[in-house]
Amino acid sequence: MNRGSERSDKMAKAETTHLILGITGASGIHGARLLVEKSPWPVDLVASRWGRDVAGTECGGIESIEARAARVFTPDDLYAPLSSGSVPAVGMVVLPCSAHTLAQIAAGLGDSLITRAAHCQLKERRPLILCLRESPLTLIDLENARRVAAAGAVIMPMSPPFFMFAGTDPKAVSMDDLLDTFVDRVLALLGRNPARTWEDIR
Repeated sequence: MNRGSERSDKMAKAETTHLILGITGASGIHGARLLVEKSPWPVDLVASRWGRDVAGTECGGIESIEARAARVFTPDDLYAPLSSGSVPAVGMVVLPCSAHTLAQIAAGLGDSLITRAAHCQLKERRPLILCLRESPLTLIDLENARRVAAAGAVIMPMSPPFFMFAGTDPKAVSMDDLLDTFVDRVLALLGRNPARTWEDIR
């Protein structure tokens, strides 16, 4: 293979590099749906068993999210490509991220595809964004968040950028609006320029 062909193959592989999305809860799961819809990269989706069960009870299930994902994996499929750091990825977002998942990642556990994939992002120095949905937080949660952040992850509680709605009647702002701006911030951390920033509204 000549250098030109090798370069083309690498570019093609880079263009198809996927974003990993883990779902480990139901609160704010509409944000996961928006992330899949707005991501400029194909999305590999993994939902924990508990996340799937709770989403079915509270939100009508995750089938519509799965339908938009490029690939869907089960949480016990440790043979999946996501479990190897040698497989390129844009990074990983866990949205929503339960305190339990945060604790597992902080402890270095890799006994599910979600925690193993998270570990791969940390060891390969790729973005790992944990959209924590718990509130209030215990000292244990805060210590786990500190430990994971020290390892290179971004702890991003599901707090929308309310400043983006300055001058807007709060009654006219929907949950979709709030989560849409939150997802834009998540994607910005991965390198996608948002349509609007604080500079546009100040």
